[in-house]
Amino acid sequence: MLPPWRFVWGCALVACAILIAGRLTPMPVGLLAAEVLATILGLFLLGSFKFQIHKNALTYGMLLVVGATFSQLARSSWHIEIAEQGWRTWTAAHLLSFEGLDGLVHADTMLFILGLTLFVAVIAQTRLLEGITLVLLRRNAGYMLPTVISVTAVVAMASGILDGVSMIGLTIRTLVIIMMLAAAPLEAVRHAVMVCTAVTTICGMWLAYGEPPNLIMKANLYPSLDNAFFLRYCLPAAVASYAVIAWQLRKRLGGRHIRLDDLDILDANVADVRFLQASRHGEVMTPIELVEGHADVLEGRAESVIQRIQAGESLGLALVHEDVSVGARRLLLGHFVSDELADGLDRHYLYEAAGRPEEALQAELAVHEVLSVTATIRRRAQIFGALGLVPFVIILVIHGLTHQVPLFPASFGAFAVALVGIMHIPNMRGLALREARAEYAEYYFLFPLFLSITLLTSAGFFDQVQSLVQDGIAILGPSHVAFGQFLGSTLLSAILDNNVVADFASRGLHGLDINLVHLFALAQIAGYALGGCWTHIGCAQSVVAFAFIRRDVDPHYTPLRWIKDMTPVIVQIMLVLTAIIYLESALLE
Repeated sequence: MLPPWRFVWGCALVACAILIAGRLTPMPVGLLAAEVLATILGLFLLGSFKFQIHKNALTYGMLLVVGATFSQLARSSWHIEIAEQGWRTWTAAHLLSFEGLDGLVHADTMLFILGLTLFVAVIAQTRLLEGITLVLLRRNAGYMLPTVISVTAVVAMASGILDGVSMIGLTIRTLVIIMMLAAAPLEAVRHAVMVCTAVTTICGMWLAYGEPPNLIMKANLYPSLDNAFFLRYCLPAAVASYAVIAWQLRKRLGGRHIRLDDLDILDANVADVRFLQASRHGEVMTPIELVEGHADVLEGRAESVIQRIQAGESLGLALVHEDVSVGARRLLLGHFVSDELADGLDRHYLYEAAGRPEEALQAELAVHEVLSVTATIRRRAQIFGALGLVPFVIILVIHGLTHQVPLFPASFGAFAVALVGIMHIPNMRGLALREARAEYAEYYFLFPLFLSITLLTSAGFFDQVQSLVQDGIAILGPSHVAFGQFLGSTLLSAILDNNVVADFASRGLHGLDINLVHLFALAQIAGYALGGCWTHIGCAQSVVAFAFIRRDVDPHYTPLRWIKDMTPVIVQIMLVLTAIIYLESALLE
């Protein structure tokens, strides 16, 4: 990891040199475009290979260079505005007004994502998805395929409305629980994690609010893009993509079954156990994360315990079968659930390992009593979470009818209502805020990139891009141009962050006929979603999923393995989306 502050100081020196050179000759727009392109490519090159630099240092440092070059251009719309109206008027319009900040860095979109991240972080603490999963598993008599398809369908729908980055964290942990219960091989567990990426990203494109690239597209192309556009064009593409994912699941999970009668007490009450973890300890963890965090007290047995858990054994039985000391067992069980239940749980697992089911059942009665009380508190918190959707939907509808109403109050209103449900639980409240802060930190690097692209717009760079698009339509026809945009967006989003690609590419669609804007917007949105899943850095969901695999499933998993494993489903979805794009092109003729 290269020293970040040295890089920033280096950028500051380059910016000073540009300011000095600009006194002698104006800087060309091409240099500005090259600097922005270098910043975007740097995110890939300096985030994927041996020598790396923190992405915040990269983008904020390069903003100094980009800003210096822009200030020394011969002319731009901002230069003209300042010359004619003065700095005070420009500052009031662009820095001291919400509309100006929205134009600079997508302030409304980024605030909406912040509120949504907070809202989903609170919802996550109510363990709603885990509860739904166990209900579905029992309703499907323990069969994995219909359960996983049902859960992923719910997640796909929710990802179009709620934050996909938050949704993937919930979904991964839930599906991994099911895989562990079924003693699925590591390959199947890895595939389940990667499926979460595709579901929350590709299938989440059916509405604007769940995916940041969609919100950016909508903001850049308003009023050409509205909610009706997403339902008309993106919903069919999302449904078709989910059909491909469901078919892949069918091949991998068909016939797998979980014996519900043999479920461990903690696995059978996973939602309440995790709620108890959050309220007592201020953290939620899987059994593997617990063992890894307490490897020092397991006297070299941590790896063996993890192997047993991955093979389908419960945490308690794995500890007993590996002859872990009584003190260490009760320490881990107390931290996993609560200290007052550690003794009863330990006796339960000792009796179960000894083949004495009646004593094991008697030992777990106290555990059931505590979990039943927890379930009552959890359901009350879920009610407030559901009530949070009321202001969320109302403000979204108002925003759809009157675009002058900002979008971000919808997510912050939902967060305020949902927070009431866990406000009285300090540890859980703190956990929700910490998780939200950590997730939103993944977006900090975007602000200077958005500002850099706004500077390119002011410099007239995208006027040339629009001319290229129109020339392509005249020579190749709209269908092939749409496919070219789909393919280009896919490839760029695979190596760059898809939010940046969305902000960059969508600005070249202004001035076109409304039907062509819709066609090309569909092609680009499909590309952002598809390419974002293809590599481990294409989107925030891929980053989260890859980190989870490396940490909890396979520490030797590489980026190349990710690409190799993801390519078959990417190619199949690409073929389906290509057919949809050409079909939509044919309908325009």
